Amino acid sequence: MRRFIAPAALALSALLLAGCAPAGDADSSSPSSPSKVEETVAPPAEPLDLTGEWKQTNSNAEDSYQTATITEETISVDWVVTSDSTSAIYWVGTYEAPKEDVDAYSWESVNDTSQTETALLASDAPTKTFTYENGVLKYELTAMGVTMTVEMEKQ
Repeated sequence: MRRFIAPAALALSALLLAGCAPAGDADSSSPSSPSKVEETVAPPAEPLDLTGEWKQTNSNAEDSYQTATITEETISVDWVVTSDSTSAIYWVGTYEAPKEDVDAYSWESVNDTSQTETALLASDAPTKTFTYENGVLKYELTAMGVTMTVEMEKQ
Protein backbone atom coordinates (compact mmCIF):
# COMPACT_ATOMS: atom_id res chain seq x y z
CA MET A 1 0.00 0.00 0.00
CA ARG A 2 2.93 2.24 0.59
CA ARG A 3 3.71 1.93 -3.08
CA PHE A 4 0.41 3.64 -3.89
CA ILE A 5 0.46 6.31 -1.18
CA ALA A 6 3.70 8.01 -2.25
CA PRO A 7 2.73 8.41 -5.94
CA ALA A 8 -0.82 9.42 -4.96
CA ALA A 9 0.49 12.04 -2.53
CA LEU A 10 2.83 13.35 -5.23
CA ALA A 11 0.02 13.56 -7.77
CA LEU A 12 -2.26 15.27 -5.25
CA SER A 13 0.49 17.78 -4.41
CA ALA A 14 0.99 18.53 -8.11
CA LEU A 15 -2.75 19.12 -8.59
CA LEU A 16 -2.95 21.40 -5.58
CA LEU A 17 0.10 23.41 -6.63
CA ALA A 18 -1.18 23.83 -10.21
CA GLY A 19 -4.47 25.24 -8.94
CA CYS A 20 -2.64 27.97 -6.98
CA ALA A 21 -1.11 30.14 -9.70
CA PRO A 22 0.90 33.16 -8.54
CA ALA A 23 -0.99 36.49 -8.43
CA GLY A 24 1.02 37.90 -11.35
CA ASP A 25 -0.20 35.11 -13.64
CA ALA A 26 -3.89 35.69 -12.96
CA ASP A 27 -6.10 36.18 -15.98
CA SER A 28 -6.57 39.93 -16.52
CA SER A 29 -10.21 39.39 -17.41
CA SER A 30 -11.07 38.04 -13.98
CA PRO A 31 -13.25 40.38 -11.91
CA SER A 32 -10.83 40.42 -8.98
CA SER A 33 -7.91 41.84 -10.96
CA PRO A 34 -7.93 45.60 -11.57
CA SER A 35 -7.69 46.65 -15.20
CA LYS A 36 -5.26 49.33 -16.23
CA VAL A 37 -6.83 52.03 -18.40
CA GLU A 38 -4.35 54.35 -20.02
CA GLU A 39 -5.68 57.86 -20.37
CA THR A 40 -4.24 60.03 -23.08
CA VAL A 41 -4.50 63.66 -22.26
CA ALA A 42 -4.35 65.91 -25.29
CA PRO A 43 -2.16 68.96 -24.87
CA PRO A 44 -4.14 72.18 -24.49
CA ALA A 45 -5.05 73.73 -27.84
CA GLU A 46 -3.05 76.77 -28.86
CA PRO A 47 -4.98 80.01 -29.45
CA LEU A 48 -5.96 80.80 -33.02
CA ASP A 49 -2.95 82.45 -34.70
CA LEU A 50 -3.78 85.08 -37.33
CA THR A 51 -0.31 86.62 -37.48
CA GLY A 52 1.37 86.61 -40.87
CA GLU A 53 0.79 87.76 -44.44
CA TRP A 54 -2.67 87.87 -46.04
CA LYS A 55 -3.79 88.56 -49.63
CA GLN A 56 -7.15 89.64 -51.04
CA THR A 57 -8.96 86.86 -52.90
CA ASN A 58 -11.97 88.78 -54.25
CA SER A 59 -10.32 91.63 -56.15
CA ASN A 60 -11.87 92.72 -59.45
CA ALA A 61 -8.42 93.11 -61.05
CA GLU A 62 -5.57 90.63 -61.13
CA ASP A 63 -2.88 93.29 -60.76
CA SER A 64 -4.62 95.39 -58.09
CA TYR A 65 -5.52 94.03 -54.67
CA GLN A 66 -4.97 94.51 -50.95
CA THR A 67 -2.52 92.72 -48.68
CA ALA A 68 -2.39 92.66 -44.89
CA THR A 69 0.29 91.97 -42.34
CA ILE A 70 -0.78 90.97 -38.85
CA THR A 71 1.78 91.07 -36.04
CA GLU A 72 1.31 90.48 -32.32
CA GLU A 73 -0.23 93.95 -31.81
CA THR A 74 -0.96 95.54 -35.20
CA ILE A 75 -2.67 94.99 -38.52
CA SER A 76 -1.59 96.94 -41.56
CA VAL A 77 -3.41 96.82 -44.88
CA ASP A 78 -1.93 98.12 -48.14
CA TRP A 79 -3.22 98.70 -51.65
CA VAL A 80 -0.96 96.88 -54.14
CA VAL A 81 -0.72 97.55 -57.88
CA THR A 82 1.68 95.07 -59.45
CA SER A 83 1.61 96.59 -62.96
CA ASP A 84 3.56 99.63 -61.74
CA SER A 85 5.10 98.03 -58.62
CA THR A 86 3.41 100.38 -56.15
CA SER A 87 1.77 100.02 -52.80
CA ALA A 88 -0.04 102.49 -50.56
CA ILE A 89 -1.27 102.41 -46.97
CA TYR A 90 -4.97 101.72 -46.48
CA TRP A 91 -5.10 100.85 -42.77
CA VAL A 92 -2.75 100.64 -39.80
CA GLY A 93 -4.41 99.75 -36.53
CA THR A 94 -4.52 97.62 -33.43
CA TYR A 95 -4.77 93.85 -33.40
CA GLU A 96 -6.10 91.90 -30.43
CA ALA A 97 -5.15 88.24 -30.71
CA PRO A 98 -7.61 85.50 -29.70
CA LYS A 99 -6.90 84.01 -26.28
CA GLU A 100 -8.21 80.53 -27.16
CA ASP A 101 -8.53 78.16 -30.09
CA VAL A 102 -11.70 79.27 -31.87
CA ASP A 103 -13.14 78.78 -35.36
CA ALA A 104 -14.43 82.34 -35.72
CA TYR A 105 -13.04 85.59 -34.32
CA SER A 106 -13.70 89.31 -34.54
CA TRP A 107 -11.98 92.41 -33.20
CA GLU A 108 -12.36 96.17 -33.40
CA SER A 109 -9.13 97.74 -34.71
CA VAL A 110 -8.33 101.32 -33.71
CA ASN A 111 -6.81 103.44 -36.49
CA ASP A 112 -3.21 104.58 -35.92
CA THR A 113 -3.80 108.03 -37.39
CA SER A 114 -0.12 108.95 -37.00
CA GLN A 115 0.50 106.56 -39.92
CA THR A 116 -2.72 107.00 -41.92
CA GLU A 117 -3.54 110.73 -41.72
CA THR A 118 -1.18 111.73 -44.54
CA ALA A 119 -1.73 108.64 -46.73
CA LEU A 120 -3.95 109.59 -49.69
CA LEU A 121 -5.61 106.17 -50.04
CA ALA A 122 -5.92 105.40 -46.33
CA SER A 123 -9.21 104.98 -44.51
CA ASP A 124 -10.13 107.86 -42.26
CA ALA A 125 -12.45 105.74 -40.09
CA PRO A 126 -11.52 105.80 -36.39
CA THR A 127 -12.14 102.03 -36.07
CA LYS A 128 -12.62 99.05 -38.35
CA THR A 129 -14.08 95.63 -37.56
CA PHE A 130 -12.13 92.63 -38.81
CA THR A 131 -13.60 89.12 -38.74
CA TYR A 132 -12.11 85.71 -39.32
CA GLU A 133 -14.00 82.53 -40.17
CA ASN A 134 -13.24 79.40 -42.21
CA GLY A 135 -9.75 80.62 -43.15
CA VAL A 136 -11.02 83.98 -44.46
CA LEU A 137 -10.25 87.41 -43.02
CA LYS A 138 -12.95 90.01 -43.86
CA TYR A 139 -13.55 93.73 -43.42
CA GLU A 140 -15.58 96.49 -45.03
CA LEU A 141 -13.79 98.85 -47.41
CA THR A 142 -15.30 102.12 -48.61
CA ALA A 143 -13.59 104.07 -51.36
CA MET A 144 -15.02 106.71 -53.71
CA GLY A 145 -18.52 106.15 -52.29
CA VAL A 146 -18.50 102.39 -52.93
CA THR A 147 -18.49 99.87 -50.06
CA MET A 148 -17.41 96.26 -50.48
CA THR A 149 -16.35 93.38 -48.25
CA VAL A 150 -12.71 92.49 -48.76
CA GLU A 151 -11.87 88.81 -48.30
CA MET A 152 -8.31 87.64 -47.66
CA GLU A 153 -6.55 84.34 -47.18
CA LYS A 154 -3.33 83.70 -45.31
CA GLN A 155 -0.29 83.29 -47.52
